[in-house]
Amino acid sequence: MRFSELFLLAIGLSMDAFAVSICKGLATGTVRNRHMLSAGLWFGGFQALMPLLGYLLGTTFESYITAIDHWVAFALLAFIGGNMIKEAFSKEETQADGSFSPKTMLPMALATSIDALAVGITFALLPNVNIAAAVSFIGVTTFLLSALGIRMGGKFGSRSRAKAQMAGGLILILLGVKILLEHLGIL
Repeated sequence: MRFSELFLLAIGLSMDAFAVSICKGLATGTVRNRHMLSAGLWFGGFQALMPLLGYLLGTTFESYITAIDHWVAFALLAFIGGNMIKEAFSKEETQADGSFSPKTMLPMALATSIDALAVGITFALLPNVNIAAAVSFIGVTTFLLSALGIRMGGKFGSRSRAKAQMAGGLILILLGVKILLEHLGIL
């Protein structure tokens, strides 16, 4: 996996956490550095952990799905990306409270990183993926974007949430299409 692909993937995966961070920043009131650090650690940590778990699952069952791995990767990324785009158009407002307690942050970190688990399974099916570098890069990217999201939420409010989710969803779908087209020999 090339750096440019990993970069786009990390940005795409980070968009859910970024959007939630914007809402958290809005609900927080006065944003402090500790709020940005907390969101970055929770969201970045889980975005790094989940693809690693997915990778371990994928390598365990790789022999069963090798013949269709490109279709699995495409389907997972397209599904995740489609859901993110659907959420961007949803009229439901995500209600975030200003708490950064583990009771509040753990479910949000888990919810925003489920897609990273599926991407980790995809990593197991792709050649030349340095899993340590990939999960580290995804975690750091999510950390930075989550911290930025808290700051932006405190300043600008929730109007950036939908755009972030739409961009992330589109990136994931395009990466899935690229994987499929490369395997089919079209690219």
